[in-house]
Amino acid sequence: MTAMTQTPTPRMTYPGHARTMLTLGLPLIGGHIAQMAIAVTDTVMLGWYGIEALAAVTLASTYFFLLFLMGSGFAWAVMPLVASFDAEGDETSLRRVTRMGLWLSTGFGILVLPVMIWAEPVLRMLGQTEQVARDGALYLGVAGWGMIPALLVMVMKSYLAALGRTQIVLWITLGAALVNGLANYALIFGNWGAPELGVRGAAIASVATQVFSLAGVILYALRVLPEHQIFVRLWRPDWHMLARVFRMGLPIGITSLSEVGLFSASAVMMGWLGTVPLAAHGIAVQLAGLAFMVHLGLSNVATIRAGNALGRRDAAHMARGARTAFALSLGMSVLTSTVFLLFPEALISAFVQSGEPARDQIMAIGVGLLAVAALFQLVDGVQVIALGLLRGVQDTSVPMVLAAVSYWVVGLPTAYLLGFVLDLGGVGVWFGLVVGLGAAALSLAWRFWRVSFPKVERA
Repeated sequence: MTAMTQTPTPRMTYPGHARTMLTLGLPLIGGHIAQMAIAVTDTVMLGWYGIEALAAVTLASTYFFLLFLMGSGFAWAVMPLVASFDAEGDETSLRRVTRMGLWLSTGFGILVLPVMIWAEPVLRMLGQTEQVARDGALYLGVAGWGMIPALLVMVMKSYLAALGRTQIVLWITLGAALVNGLANYALIFGNWGAPELGVRGAAIASVATQVFSLAGVILYALRVLPEHQIFVRLWRPDWHMLARVFRMGLPIGITSLSEVGLFSASAVMMGWLGTVPLAAHGIAVQLAGLAFMVHLGLSNVATIRAGNALGRRDAAHMARGARTAFALSLGMSVLTSTVFLLFPEALISAFVQSGEPARDQIMAIGVGLLAVAALFQLVDGVQVIALGLLRGVQDTSVPMVLAAVSYWVVGLPTAYLLGFVLDLGGVGVWFGLVVGLGAAALSLAWRFWRVSFPKVERA
């Protein structure tokens, strides 16, 4: 059993919880930011190569990412289960759940591989030009083979993070970002004697990055945690544990997919307003997404700590940890909201060249969106922390419904009503996002405190 999961006193102070959460959470936050850096590197380098290549891979990456999110639910399910079993000292169940997470992730990767290898007809059905559809399919035909290692990496990262091994998660992600940048530079442009492969080169770099990450997490687990024997007799099925991971993981995947779908739909609506509002939206989403990585890292820690407390049947420890997670998220929201309100022009300027003809329009719209994003941060942080806590207590099905209703029944129609019926434009669309995420924050926090947490108290 790791030091992190040794049973603490129920009187552990709030500063003690905060220190533990930050010790675990900061590497996870850094890992999430490093993962974002990989996507930014792809965008920048393909933009240097050509606008057509950038458009094709942007579309293809979105296609890949939506499928990846769906499959990642099984990896997210591994995290609270491993944390709970580790707290109980049950290494056998810990091993079983991780193995079946690997099984389910591999199965999902095989299942979706055909729709990536033969993606061109799908991209054409989505109304893309012949060139974009062809180049996008070229990218996916190679990058699709990276789905399996990418999902397996997610499972292993969840396993390691649940054991408190968050620093290695950060270092492996940073290493992957470096490999991705170097491979892109060589294979997209034909540098260092490599062939110039353009879009195909970006796809090969993506697969190489995922294989590198998988090798890293496997070697670490074998070297540092040999007692868990994760890969011994990996081929043996464990139908009971597989069903348990599936029941938890599928709702998590659908929840993630529905949230990303909300933002994708909001981008479509911003596109109805014109190219300039869509560009401003893209900048504001990038900035809000960067801040969201902090809340996501804290949410991961909330999952781990709640899972630990569940394994020990320690309701008092869970309550203090939950309050601390919400407080840390709120503090970060106040900080980022202040920055968004005080320095919007400086933030937006980093994304817009000084000679851009539409610069003034983008700045004007972007300032308004960042003002709304200040409010957006508060509710987004609460809802993702609540989701993390609910996953920690292994409550995922009802939260999936609550989140989907909040995003799609409340948020999206409100965005359309404010943006187009009441003619508030982009600011109205973003206020709709705030309303949807606010509904999710209230309903999910209520679910944890009024339904899930009392069950732990009574256990």
